[in-house]
Amino acid sequence: MSRTNEAASPPAARTEPERLPRVLTIFGGVLLTLSCVTPASSLFIVVPPLVQTQGTGVVLTLTLAALVSLGVAFCYSELGTRFPHAGGEYSIVARVLGRGAGWVTFVMSLAMIVVVPPVIALGTADYLSSLVELNTPATGAVVMLLATVTAVLDVRSNALVTGIFLGIEILAAALVAVFGFAHVNRPLSTLVVPTIPDGAGGSAPFTLAVLLTGLAVGIFTFQGFGSAVYLSEELRDPRRNVARTVLWSLLAAVVIIVLPTVAIVLGAPSSADLAAADFPAIVESWGGPALSTFVSLAVAAAILNAVIVMVLQNARVIYASARDQAWPAPVNRALARLHPRWKSPWVSTLVVGVPGAALAGLVDIESLIGLTGVVVAVLYLLIAIAALRVRRSTGPTAWRMPLWPVPALVTAAAIVLALANQSLADLLLTAAVAVLAAAYYAVHLRRRRDTHWVMTDN
Repeated sequence: MSRTNEAASPPAARTEPERLPRVLTIFGGVLLTLSCVTPASSLFIVVPPLVQTQGTGVVLTLTLAALVSLGVAFCYSELGTRFPHAGGEYSIVARVLGRGAGWVTFVMSLAMIVVVPPVIALGTADYLSSLVELNTPATGAVVMLLATVTAVLDVRSNALVTGIFLGIEILAAALVAVFGFAHVNRPLSTLVVPTIPDGAGGSAPFTLAVLLTGLAVGIFTFQGFGSAVYLSEELRDPRRNVARTVLWSLLAAVVIIVLPTVAIVLGAPSSADLAAADFPAIVESWGGPALSTFVSLAVAAAILNAVIVMVLQNARVIYASARDQAWPAPVNRALARLHPRWKSPWVSTLVVGVPGAALAGLVDIESLIGLTGVVVAVLYLLIAIAALRVRRSTGPTAWRMPLWPVPALVTAAAIVLALANQSLADLLLTAAVAVLAAAYYAVHLRRRRDTHWVMTDN
């Protein structure tokens, strides 16, 4: 055999993964993004504990949280239109602050991907208890599996399914607002000169310190509007529509959550009822058991809706990480595979959903929920820092936030303030995850920059 024939042929080029189809309109994107916020579950799960600590000042707290969230939304909008990639936060941070920071962001995002959907799913049984008693872990596992099967469908079908559930949520919130405003027991001045009822006829003053202690929970109430960046590869004309999707989703969430909260604050039958913050009982006092049962079922539907969207968006993160060569080559090929009919990242969807079902059914994962609040705040802080740096780089024309850099600076300051009030254990655990991720990048990935963790443009 001649040496010519023995000559080694050049290495084959890496096969490019299939691209996600751009099929989503702004309306479909808003339906999916708002479903991730889950306004009904936020109203009935997150807001009641906030009322117990903030009293009638909860509306001021939510208003301030909405303003901080608007700053975050501006950051997501500018960055998402400049970098419309399915990886979401990590792909943005990697392109602006460097691949090392992007890897740390990705690892922290994995904590959200693992913990949040099954934790949310575990709340389903509580809101179905008015009809039937269910085992909480088993119900959570079933919800995770139902969400996974739905998330494998094409993104337009998911927008339709989540839109139906979202309509039920909005109807429930609207009924609460209507019945609450029809049973007003307190003057409007209660909202601007708030107090904290103690349940025994007395009250405590609402101070700035009290407001700040509730700010982190208030911000978390609206969390989810940034999910639009995960869908940016599937949105039509993302350079324009990502920002619109983010901002419309936040506006809708604020209206759907804050108006019923105002109605409850003004319409709760007594100070003791408001101090207890038992929203289903308050709603039942207005409209009877039928209304209370409908609202509870709507919250259960909202939970399923949220889990569907979380599995769907988290699958996009895993898909993008495979496309960016985060895993061994065979794993990358599998995770980047799209369904031949539905064009969804079906393997990545199963990787997110099936372990989540196992965690919901077998593990006390709710003990980790405190960690997720810190992780969300850190991710927001990284996005704010990226928004401060992004205009130093060149890139395609994108939506620009008004009054830059003020919104990003105020957002970063508010998030640091919120982090300062979190559990030391959760802060240390989050820091440990970040340090380990940074060490892995420095020791392993950085030395393989040409073949590993390579940001792919879609």
